[in-house]
Amino acid sequence: MDKFWNDLMKHLYTYYDGFIALLPRLAVAILTLLVFYFIAVNLRKIAKNRLRKRTDDPLMADFVSRMTGYLPIIIGILIAFKAVGLGGAATSLLAGAGVTAFIIGFAFKDIGENFLAGMVMTFQRPYRMGDTVQVAGVEGKIIGMNLRDTQIKTLDGKDVFVPNGLILRQPIYNFTIDGFLRQQFKVGLNYDADLQKAMASILETLHSVPGVLGDERPPNVVLGQVTGSIVELNIYFWINTFDATVSGQQTQSDAIKKVVDRLKQDGYVLR
Repeated sequence: MDKFWNDLMKHLYTYYDGFIALLPRLAVAILTLLVFYFIAVNLRKIAKNRLRKRTDDPLMADFVSRMTGYLPIIIGILIAFKAVGLGGAATSLLAGAGVTAFIIGFAFKDIGENFLAGMVMTFQRPYRMGDTVQVAGVEGKIIGMNLRDTQIKTLDGKDVFVPNGLILRQPIYNFTIDGFLRQQFKVGLNYDADLQKAMASILETLHSVPGVLGDERPPNVVLGQVTGSIVELNIYFWINTFDATVSGQQTQSDAIKKVVDRLKQDGYVLR
């Protein structure tokens, strides 16, 4: 019985000595984790603030900043493992994570592609919330963006969710990114009409339409096709898309109505 207790105490003393020897390494590991956690918290705050200035999508900004904060924590855990003598475990953990990431990435290739495309667009910003765009055969206004897709409200009121990966691979036509959008329409006049006078009347009328830009982006009228006895006039004007009080459709409707009324008043026959 005495031999049993002596062996037990010997083992306990061995574990105690090992624990005491491990304490400095354990303290270094804990300190390392605290330092890297502090770095992760501050890095996440900095990333979130900067991303929110560059993107109109809080969800994407929060997600990317959260991913940025995870990186220092992972590095801190690996360093802490090595500090306490578990370098082999850290290597195995990295190897296992790599294999797992490969399997998951292969299984969810499309999801990963859309996620990475969303991250790329977060930094490049080919469009903002409220921009009118045309991409992948869809034309409308950007009203939302998440990790998988971008939500577009079409001109007839439909909500279309376009995968981010598809957007990144195709041309994006942004009609409002610089604040200017050109509108146009046509009118047809008789071949023998005084075209120069008609063009001057149209320009004068356009300058009186609310929402139509003047000197900054002046309207323009040019001759179009000539078909038989009909001459087409192509009419162009610009609106400011940053002005919330200006509706592109309403402005175009007002411009067409005023131009038609003016031409009729001047005695022109519209064809």
